[in-house]
Amino acid sequence: MEASCSRCLLLLFLLTCELAPEVAGEVEESSDGPGTAQGPIWLTDVPTAEEFISAAEVAIVGFFQDLEIPVVSVFHSMVQKFQDVSFGISNNSEVLAHYNITRNSISLFRLVDNEQLKLEGEEVENMEAAKLSLFIETNSLRLVTEYNTKTGFGLFNTMIEIHLLLVISKASPEYAENMNRYRKAARLFQGKILFVLVDSGMKENEKVISFFKLKKSQLPALAIYRTFDDQWDTLPITEVTVEHVKNFCDGFLEGKLLRENRTSEEKTPKVEL
Repeated sequence: MEASCSRCLLLLFLLTCELAPEVAGEVEESSDGPGTAQGPIWLTDVPTAEEFISAAEVAIVGFFQDLEIPVVSVFHSMVQKFQDVSFGISNNSEVLAHYNITRNSISLFRLVDNEQLKLEGEEVENMEAAKLSLFIETNSLRLVTEYNTKTGFGLFNTMIEIHLLLVISKASPEYAENMNRYRKAARLFQGKILFVLVDSGMKENEKVISFFKLKKSQLPALAIYRTFDDQWDTLPITEVTVEHVKNFCDGFLEGKLLRENRTSEEKTPKVEL
């Protein structure tokens, strides 16, 4: 129960940042076949469906027994709105049986934690565009996900309990190269640690930075947090390297915190959530 409470408290804290809705939700666009303006990819058999889902960081699949229900056209409209997400559709009985679909359903598959999130039955059959759009925005987590008010919910609903934040300005000259290395490191910890980007250049992110007691002069920095027991640590860095990230994450996983003895005063921000 305590773990659940602390996770909710941190989520509430981060969501008070009130980020502008136009901030992009994901850092890393899929290069593995996102949906096109023409419509979702038809998944006509099980091998095609498996290949489609495994090739994308985020895949949205409409499993429809009935193609005449209103949500099918709503589903098609999402393809244009989320052009960096892979969309598939199927009414093939073998495909539906393979994914244990017994009712009309829309599923979101995430590579980052091998999660399948599902909307089904009456909930999906009468779903409006706004609700489906929110479901996709909230849950489209990637190997590296940029934190904002919408992705915040998805970040704290994942089964991955350790989150690594790279706090860096996206306007910095070194940003692109640092992100390249950060993405490479993310693949080493897939399923174990959720990698997040926090743009320190956004005023709305100041509370996230202060939560980890980081000063602007210490940025860029890595901040790691474990949701079930509130353990966290930070590491100011001059540049992001795969080795730095790996050593920091390995040390945390092994229980080696850089700052072993935090005082009760250092934990005060969590109490004030």
